[in-house]
Amino acid sequence: MQIEANQVEGAMSEGIEKLSAAVSLLERAIASLEQRDASMSGDVQRIVAAVEHGAEISQRELELERKLATAEQQIAELRVQATKPAAARKTLPASTTQLLAKGGITSLESIEAGALDAALTGLSLEQRIAVKAQLMRAGTLA
Repeated sequence: MQIEANQVEGAMSEGIEKLSAAVSLLERAIASLEQRDASMSGDVQRIVAAVEHGAEISQRELELERKLATAEQQIAELRVQATKPAAARKTLPASTTQLLAKGGITSLESIEAGALDAALTGLSLEQRIAVKAQLMRAGTLA
């Protein structure tokens, strides 16, 4: 029995040594995994920061695109306004109106060329040109 007890005791001590070696290997593996995890968490934090920065850029891009669309719309509206003829001045100096009234022209809506020339026959060439220029500025003469 003594021999069997010694064999059992030897087997137990051998098993304890194997378990002790396995424990030390596991401890080294855990330490290695913790180091790897620590280095990876730094990488993950850098990746998260980059993604968040990318989201901020996207918000800025959206804001700039909205401003660009607004500016383009304003430019289009201004171009439309520029193509429309400006409201012409519809008033004439009193002297011109009186001169035309003496010539029989009372309505400034539409002036016929022949009637205008007949009304201006008593004026010099320079005066006729000046009256016609005033009528053109007022928009009554095309």
